[in-house]
Amino acid sequence: QVQLVESGGGLVLAGGSLRLSCAASGGTFSRYNVAWFRQGSGNEREFVAGISRSGGGTSYRDSVKGRFTISRDNAMKTVYLQMNSLRPEDTALYYCAASSIQYLSTWRRDYNYWGQGTQVTVSS
Repeated sequence: QVQLVESGGGLVLAGGSLRLSCAASGGTFSRYNVAWFRQGSGNEREFVAGISRSGGGTSYRDSVKGRFTISRDNAMKTVYLQMNSLRPEDTALYYCAASSIQYLSTWRRDYNYWGQGTQVTVSS
């Protein structure tokens, strides 16, 4: 079983950048695909970006392509989300999640383990 802790959120002006981190403990981190989801006020939790076990495969929702980059360091048991050119619509609580299934999924139901979230607020 893996435990996940997010950090790096905060308040930033539109056009600014933040880097989120997801630190894992317990379990064998390299066995899990990892993704970032987000949930804005009154909205459903949505997939943002995901990365495969080795880091060789990534997936992004269309609205963040070219602005966000997901990466991982299996030795450090950490996944990162670099967010550039932030927009007010990126404001949300960002969650890190890990999945033990074989493929990189964009579906919330496929993720077994979740962190508590880190708040990102982008002001215009």
